[in-house]
Amino acid sequence: MLNLGQILGAGIYSVPGVILNSVGSIGLLFVFWLLAPLFALGGLMVYSEYASMYPKRSGAEVVYLEQAYPRPQFLVPVAFAVTSVLLSFSATNSIIFAQYALTIFDVPITPARQTAIAITVCTVGVAFVGLSTKWSLRAVNFLTGLKVLSLVFLVFTGALVLGGFTRIDDPFANFRSPFSDSTINPNSLATALVKTNFAFAGWHNAFNVLGEVRTRDPVRTVRKAGYLSLLLVTCLFFFVNVAYVAAVPKDEIKNSGQLVAALFFQRVFGEGFTAKTLPIMVTLSCFGNITIGQARILREVARQGLLPYPRFFASTKPFGTPLAPVCLKYFLTVFVIVALPAQDAFNFLLDLASYPNLVFNAATAIGVWLLRKRRTLAGLAPSKYRARNIYVSLYLLSAIFLLIMPWVPPERGHADVSFWYATYCVVGLGVLALCGVYYWLWIVFLPWLGGYTIVEEVERLEDGALVARLKRKHHPSVADTDNREQQPLIVST
Repeated sequence: MLNLGQILGAGIYSVPGVILNSVGSIGLLFVFWLLAPLFALGGLMVYSEYASMYPKRSGAEVVYLEQAYPRPQFLVPVAFAVTSVLLSFSATNSIIFAQYALTIFDVPITPARQTAIAITVCTVGVAFVGLSTKWSLRAVNFLTGLKVLSLVFLVFTGALVLGGFTRIDDPFANFRSPFSDSTINPNSLATALVKTNFAFAGWHNAFNVLGEVRTRDPVRTVRKAGYLSLLLVTCLFFFVNVAYVAAVPKDEIKNSGQLVAALFFQRVFGEGFTAKTLPIMVTLSCFGNITIGQARILREVARQGLLPYPRFFASTKPFGTPLAPVCLKYFLTVFVIVALPAQDAFNFLLDLASYPNLVFNAATAIGVWLLRKRRTLAGLAPSKYRARNIYVSLYLLSAIFLLIMPWVPPERGHADVSFWYATYCVVGLGVLALCGVYYWLWIVFLPWLGGYTIVEEVERLEDGALVARLKRKHHPSVADTDNREQQPLIVST
């Protein structure tokens, strides 16, 4: 459920139209819905090897990168802290909620209405999780089950369409000449892969709690959960797309934006109440992702001492919930919703959130080979779940492809935003640059200027939470020593 709850979000309901508009053909649409889980499988193999090296460590990628790249000290956790904070918004789910909510009530979608509803639902979701963790988790578990049922219902409806039991006259029209109008433009292909990767995001979620898994072989348990969730979701997503293609004309899918699921039910059931059922399920799915999101991640970042005012952000007072991280996430979400053009907000924010993480993905793949070499030199046995190099290479090449190809100009009419197509790449690199600046100022320059070293100290808060605070440890001066003759030339820190 950990993996499924994260994967089954708004992606499958919102990105197929954008993908088809990018790749041009029905055939390539299906190809990309098979490529994304293949690359995710490569990542699963990489994570499994890391996990077998450090089976008692939770945290997944940040832990693995710390082990692969121990120097410079604190660089990996600081980079993750900055990117987690800056990209912790829930704007994409809020925007999809707003669009489908307006569709349910047959209200035209305008920038003002979309923005107002997106901010409102974000406010309600934040209040919900900020007041009660228990009830928010219960809501998420219920909505995860609802997500699975809605996808099964959609696939079943698609089967009825293909069987000729609905009002669709020719359900196989889009399947003829499936690769006509295909594109080979690298930017368009990269855009499509970013969107499908977004739909599968969360396949590694169980690795984040590996240290809490209580079985004889936790790595095997988590790995098996990854296999099963990927297999189930791949089948569901593929046949959902088959259903879309069977019921909705190709050009309408291309122009549907994020509303292909609503268009599907309108085509199949007309304008009655039945056509509203799936959009209602979509809005509930989006609300489930808004309520939880990354609040727990932000609190863990604070507990590691990587945010200013760690006691404030790690505390669960007064309601026993991570209220401070939730509020931080809320303000970031509202800011990006208001700051961006409404028609471009979803695609831009989705692309932006993926770009810095691609750098971490590439470093994670390379790190496997670095750790293998170190373990061999140290005389350690190979990992129990050693990934084949083909899987490591797949994971690495997919990250490199998505880092480079978005810089190639797209074909006319196939960009997914109205402004410069590579804006999200520049902003993503800016986020990474900000990580470097923050690290250099905090860990290198200010300690050098003030004559101190950053060290980690752990303390327990009143509510029982452990906070790892990074504090200053000043270098002892010669005047502070009783015997200058015995003072070492290099002070150990």
